[in-house]
Amino acid sequence: MRGLKKLFTTGLIGSARRSRGVQRFMLITGLVLTAAFLLLAALAPILAPYGFAQLQDSHGYFGSQQPPSSAHLLGTTVGGMDVLSRVLWGSQTALLVIVFAVAMSIFAGVILGLLSGYFGGWLDRILVVVADAVFAFPSLLLAIALSIVISGGRSGLFSGILATASSITVVYIPQYFRVVRAETLRTKNEAFVESAKVLGASHTRIMFRHIFRNATRTLPLIMTLNASEAILTLAGLGFLGFGIDPTMGAEWGYDLNRSVADVSAGIWWTSVFPGVAIVLVVLGITLVGESLNDLADPRLRNRRAANLDELEVAQGGDSA
Repeated sequence: MRGLKKLFTTGLIGSARRSRGVQRFMLITGLVLTAAFLLLAALAPILAPYGFAQLQDSHGYFGSQQPPSSAHLLGTTVGGMDVLSRVLWGSQTALLVIVFAVAMSIFAGVILGLLSGYFGGWLDRILVVVADAVFAFPSLLLAIALSIVISGGRSGLFSGILATASSITVVYIPQYFRVVRAETLRTKNEAFVESAKVLGASHTRIMFRHIFRNATRTLPLIMTLNASEAILTLAGLGFLGFGIDPTMGAEWGYDLNRSVADVSAGIWWTSVFPGVAIVLVVLGITLVGESLNDLADPRLRNRRAANLDELEVAQGGDSA
């Protein structure tokens, strides 16, 4: 995991330096939104004025569906909870789901991809068939099924995060598996791998010492693109009523579900702020992922650079 962290950080900094024009704007915008999300999630216990399920303070109950005011900057929900606190605590829940889901997906996908690509044979055939079969299951449907199995449809904080992360893990393991397997098949025939075999290196050493780094170069791209899907899956579970119990943790999808009836009554604050939080987080992570994907493709990168150079030359000619 240390190698993946270094790879992700190095690739992110290098991509920011290589980006130009609109591409750089998209990448920087995504990084700013993602950094703000991470900062709010980390500081939620400090920034949130109240607990995620708190209904009263020393002055009494907050009241249901109270409009934004000095006491409650974003108003209160239909259940009488502070909207700002729910949004901030919800960012922490979303971050935990992303971390659990991506970490488990990478761990399983990389291990299976290395084993399948390196050894081949019957193991490779079985794993490829299973990976193809998993793609037939919609992530949200699988999340609902696992939520019911794990927690009976209504979860505490840990079991809700586990159910959502497990469903995303099962769905996205084949993506990491396929990428790592393809790179392993290509790398295992390289001269340096053959030299390691001649020198008597074990299979484990060859896979994790010589092949691993080459086979995981594109994983940061997949990580960023899948992280946004994790947010949407969590929100979908909460909206459908299979997410985290509101007394056990804050979750944006649940808050949207509870605010559906408020919209027709003109009570906008209970739905707007959780919805905006989901949109901004997904937008930020998606912009980072798409920008990294474009920069990793030499054809797209060179085409954008050529277009920008032509534009600069044309502008220089006009000014002259």
